[in-house]
Amino acid sequence: MKKAALFDMDGTLVDNTSAHIRAFEIFCARYGVRDWQQRLSQAYGMGNDDIMRLIMPREVIQAKGIAALSEEKEAIYREIYAPEIRPVEGLVGLLERLHKAGVRCAVGSSGCRANVDFVLEKCGIGQWFEARISGDRVSRCKPDPEIYLTAAAALGVEPTDCVVFEDAKAGIEAARRAGAGRIVALATTLPREVLEQQTPADPVIDTFADLTDLDALLAD
Repeated sequence: MKKAALFDMDGTLVDNTSAHIRAFEIFCARYGVRDWQQRLSQAYGMGNDDIMRLIMPREVIQAKGIAALSEEKEAIYREIYAPEIRPVEGLVGLLERLHKAGVRCAVGSSGCRANVDFVLEKCGIGQWFEARISGDRVSRCKPDPEIYLTAAAALGVEPTDCVVFEDAKAGIEAARRAGAGRIVALATTLPREVLEQQTPADPVIDTFADLTDLDALLAD
């Protein structure tokens, strides 16, 4: 039986892709960046440093600094998302069932700690998570496995004893490289067929409400 559950945040705990896109639209408009959308679509699951290098002009990065740019964008995101934030359907029920089964939970997100705390607080789910591993706590973000290796270590379990919940290719690859015992993909950010055909995730679900057989999910 799996001993721990590791959850990505963006697109997994909350279906917030559209909020991030709206925040990037506002943020990029401030700096006159117009060709950001296609590049952003290639960056789902990555850390802010990598995203900023991908999207923002070099001269803006040199003038402002990646850390300041990231903080500015994330502040916009939290402001516009706060009035509408809610957990993905079925998440609270799943967390309750995992707790009753003795399965420990952690967040493993490429997002910054402020965003992790924001999501857990606003959704009222912070009590279920014993560890919060954010992108600013590691040296390498997804698809590197460091985030999930760190999350498993924080719970005192081996990665093979973990089920990982993800929505993005980079995160699924990070879980695979970490040696996760099972990877569950949510079709929130990417179409189901993409996740089924282009990633090793099994199963692929639309919401956590689809997970009706907890024993099967946690089975070795």
